Amino acid sequence: MTLCVWKFTAIILLACSTHAQVSFQARIAGTVTDSSGAAVPGADVTFSGGDLHAGTVADATGEFFIGNVQVTYGELTIQAQGFESQKVQWSEKSGRLVIVLHPATVTSEVTVSADRVETRVTESATSVVILSTSDLNATAALTTDDTLRQVPGFSLFRRSGSRTANPSSQGVSLRGLGASGASRAVVLADGFTLNDPFGGWVYWDRVPHSAVSSVEVASGGVSHLYGSDALGGVINIRRKPVDQDAISLETSWGNENTPDLSLTGSKALGPWSVALAGDFFRTDGYINVPTEFRGAVDKAVNSRHGDGDLTVERSFGDKGSAFARGSVFGEDRNNGTPLQINSTTVRELDLGADWNAGRVGRLDLRTYGSTQVYDQTYSAIALDRSNERLTRSDHVPAQQLGFSAQWSRQAGTHHYLVAGVEQSNVRGVSEGALFSGGLPHGASDAGGRTVNWGLYAEDMIHITPRWLLTLGGRLDRWTDYDGFSATQAVWPDGPSAQTALASRDDSAFSPRISLLRKVNDSLSLVASGYRAFRAPTLNELYRGFRVGNVLTLANDQLKAERLTGGEAGAIISGWNDRFMLRGNFFWSDISGPVANVTESFSPDLITRRRENLGRTQSRGTEIEVTALVTNKLVLSGGYEFTDATVLRFPANAGLEGTQIPQVPRNSLNFQIRYFKPFIHVGVQGRFVGNAFDDDLNTLPLRSFFTMDVQASHSFGPGIEGFIAAENVLNERYDIGRTPVLTLGPPVLMRVGLKLEWSRR
Repeated sequence: MTLCVWKFTAIILLACSTHAQVSFQARIAGTVTDSSGAAVPGADVTFSGGDLHAGTVADATGEFFIGNVQVTYGELTIQAQGFESQKVQWSEKSGRLVIVLHPATVTSEVTVSADRVETRVTESATSVVILSTSDLNATAALTTDDTLRQVPGFSLFRRSGSRTANPSSQGVSLRGLGASGASRAVVLADGFTLNDPFGGWVYWDRVPHSAVSSVEVASGGVSHLYGSDALGGVINIRRKPVDQDAISLETSWGNENTPDLSLTGSKALGPWSVALAGDFFRTDGYINVPTEFRGAVDKAVNSRHGDGDLTVERSFGDKGSAFARGSVFGEDRNNGTPLQINSTTVRELDLGADWNAGRVGRLDLRTYGSTQVYDQTYSAIALDRSNERLTRSDHVPAQQLGFSAQWSRQAGTHHYLVAGVEQSNVRGVSEGALFSGGLPHGASDAGGRTVNWGLYAEDMIHITPRWLLTLGGRLDRWTDYDGFSATQAVWPDGPSAQTALASRDDSAFSPRISLLRKVNDSLSLVASGYRAFRAPTLNELYRGFRVGNVLTLANDQLKAERLTGGEAGAIISGWNDRFMLRGNFFWSDISGPVANVTESFSPDLITRRRENLGRTQSRGTEIEVTALVTNKLVLSGGYEFTDATVLRFPANAGLEGTQIPQVPRNSLNFQIRYFKPFIHVGVQGRFVGNAFDDDLNTLPLRSFFTMDVQASHSFGPGIEGFIAAENVLNERYDIGRTPVLTLGPPVLMRVGLKLEWSRR
């Protein structure tokens, strides 16, 4: 009987205990304020505890409430525009909370692209600019390349953006190194190159802009880590993480019949995550020839593109992760006349894995493969622009395969080691149909293959807490082979000839040494010396092209460009980490730069050939400053002076002393960001000085100033409407002379909507 009573009592107690646990519910309540005690409405408040994940938004008085909390402890994360995020531990005994947010500092951001490891901006000897999520959201620009124009020294070949420019003019230049279509900086998306494998230019819209988290720009030769194309620096586009439930949508419509839609969504399924992203864009464009020079052939330059990608990721806890991403991109463009059009299709598969092996170090593996087709037509235009005739049509298929493996490890308290190996294999052919009188009369094909191997290593040595020495180097070896040139005199049955081109091997060693001296908590001095290189692209070796009445010929004997350079400067921070100024003097000496050298000049045809130009020099100074004036107002800007000239060219001494085409001596930009609850305003201004379009310095491009403005208003959690204007002053600035003057785009006004939702 006694045993039965005890069993009955135990069952009753267990049931009561279980009922108490199941029925336990708490509420989390509090207020979000700034350091002055003022409310911070619109702050995002998320709670994580056990299996419970919940979130809310602070109301107009800064108050928040989360109910139905069935756990006894957890962690709150509070985020608001212009403030540092705050994490607060909560328990059932916490009572009402008062969360005080402090203004975000401008020196707390990190970069991974400069030294392949996360390093504070103020602790990196490499000149780095970061465009954060806030910077991107405050920019009126539709495309990534136009957004990057707020970085000092950033430019494309033709001053025009990817919204309307031919892709072969979208090679990026930093610090006045010049561009000839091929980039002199490597552009990455989470470590995978976006540089076209055949031509070296960049399709800037391959990453949907709703999927972009931030963009990092490191200037100066970084071939010691990134090899060819990193002659002038590296640009890394970082995607939003996929290991969360999130949706981002942006849509707008503007004049010139310009609709845009970008959508990104991700879903976490335990250790698995999946994400979809896509863009659609089109514009009717504008006529880029001034009214006084127009003829019957002139029509609007315009474009349309669509892209999408699917990412699947598997997490292994704190040890690492693996992912696969498939993407497709397609675009069509009209280049200003009825017969000048081009189109591109790119398909790519990226695979990667990251593994943290503790004391052994961290291993990052990447492999990728892509196929693409680029089609382009060219025409000859009458001097009065009354008519045109087709001269050539190119079909350019290309394939690319590659992989990389990187190991990194903290060694003791003084060293951080990085080492890796990379390989890429590119094959491309330019299949050209030639026309006479508008009718096909021949064919001209050329192409080849390039294989490149690279080995690199770097040691970041903390000699003392105030001295950082970085030593790095990379050895590259590449082979150009299977090169050929084929012609057919009369299509389709005329005589043909094919010439096999000799294989060529070359190599480059790219060292870099950097030193950072932290004088005190507010001042650091930096200095670097380096060598870098860029191997010629298959496009430069084998494919000629025509823009307007300018014909540019290929050259299969081109050699690699080799840069020797250095920089020295200072980083100043202060005002409670709300102010940062970085100034650098830089110098770059390039041996054998690939340039379009004029061979003949007449009113109806300018003929140029790609040549190794002998020796050029780019030297100057750059200044970047950011100030968090209040927790509502951020000012930033930059100035760059560049003296970029030809020092020596024995083949044509008349070019010595001339200014490198498309490089202005002076460029200046500024940004203003103002945000208060539910309202956000961004202004960007940019001045670009005089430049020349040609190597002879006979075709001037005038200086100009443009300004973009965007204003947005929040209509509730994650819902925002905006008005944006690019070139709001409607400045009609010079972008090229071919030799007819062409102008940049007029004002583009857009009205749009953004939706943002996320939950960890």
